Amino acid sequence: MTVSISDAVSSPPAGTAVPRYDRTGDCGIVHFGVGAFHRAHEAMYVDRLLAAGHHGWSICGVGVMAADAAQRDASVSQDHLYTLTTVDPDGSVDTRIIGSISRYLFAPDDPDAVIDVLVAPTTHIVSLTITESGYGIDDATGAFDPRDAATLHDLASLDIPESVFGFLTVALRRRRDDGTAPFTVMSCDNIVGNGAVARAALVSFARRHDAELADWIDDSVAFPSSMVDRITPATSPAVAESVRRRTGIDDAWPVRSESFAQWVLEDDFSDGRPPFDEVGVQVVPDVVPYERMKLRLLNASHQMLGYVGILAGVVHVHEVMQDPDLGAFVESFMRHESRPTVGEVPGVDLDEYIDELVRRFGSLAVQDTVARQVVDATSRIPKFVLPVVRDRLRDDRSIDHAALMLAAWCACIEGGVALPDRAADQLCALARADHDSPGAFLAQPDVFGDLTTSVRLRVAYQRAKRRLQDNGPIGAVRLLVASSV
Repeated sequence: MTVSISDAVSSPPAGTAVPRYDRTGDCGIVHFGVGAFHRAHEAMYVDRLLAAGHHGWSICGVGVMAADAAQRDASVSQDHLYTLTTVDPDGSVDTRIIGSISRYLFAPDDPDAVIDVLVAPTTHIVSLTITESGYGIDDATGAFDPRDAATLHDLASLDIPESVFGFLTVALRRRRDDGTAPFTVMSCDNIVGNGAVARAALVSFARRHDAELADWIDDSVAFPSSMVDRITPATSPAVAESVRRRTGIDDAWPVRSESFAQWVLEDDFSDGRPPFDEVGVQVVPDVVPYERMKLRLLNASHQMLGYVGILAGVVHVHEVMQDPDLGAFVESFMRHESRPTVGEVPGVDLDEYIDELVRRFGSLAVQDTVARQVVDATSRIPKFVLPVVRDRLRDDRSIDHAALMLAAWCACIEGGVALPDRAADQLCALARADHDSPGAFLAQPDVFGDLTTSVRLRVAYQRAKRRLQDNGPIGAVRLLVASSV
């Protein structure tokens, strides 16, 4: 027998924590992009805040894309409640009901309702998980260059906004005119300098309509940077079935993640903030050291394991780490190639951090896929891996691990593996050229920048490609690890 999630709050199954706080108050946070990561991360921390008695900070979720209609339906059908299941590397499981989202607005249904909640003086923070492409910032130039239809529509007219930055611009103009303090814009996307990126996007968007308003936003609105970390695979039907089987709760909107969670947040807010630091958030004056640590160790390592894992026929991340050769390759990259470029991180022992990453990646319970790591490589690799390469080359140190990953990336494409990427056609052409002229794959200025002319990178890449061809992925990583010890 199963129960609805609302009934489960009233009569919780044994071992399932439920929200006991008042969920009827004002929303202090409006969030665009209510996907699985937001619900496993920020909404979880806000749930802790509300449970600790810090009222007035519940979340109003907003969806702007047509695909968000399904989220609206699921959220509204169960009073915006959902189960969060977390799994430890040892396999132990915890399921709780999260109640921090108290409202959900689907912008195409009622744009005015979205504007009203953004303008409300009770809204102090607007947070974002809209993916990197949602900001419309060109990686190479740093200029605002949006391509999505909603933003282009709003650049032409703001009469009825459709995009995130359209709504924010209209709302901030009204708050300025009403004399209401501007809300903070808090990006929670996995982007280098996400606060600066959000600022550049919104100020640039507003400037296309009103230069004076753009200057006011730039001067008055806070855009704190943050480092967010919690491995959260896409929710599958198996997640809902698992929750139903273990707890008896029928949940149309579940999310599952690893038990580890980290949020490092810059203490820069324009209209106040809740005591995030009391519920596990690291509120710091400078996020950069923590961001560098995560990008170069966790995110870069996902690239390391992704392509060699595909070539080796592996499906899940934990299978890569449990393979003695592939796992050793990923860990060797962290310790020997990436760690020396990270620098000091306040309060963090990097060796212990790497140990933790190895445990997390090796967790059988998370069921994270290798395929999830290799999406949009032309956006991810320049941010996660190539900064390590540049620093290693500057210091005249080996880049063999990164070179092998790049060769494996090319080999996947050359072998016909379909890798989701905005530059997929270009990548296929370059991979074909690389077959006859190894190193041709590096001729991507928008990805490699100045590294396209690096002789040392080309030589390391060509050596790595020969190793892959002669020894296969397992043999290649085995030889590399042996030479790095």
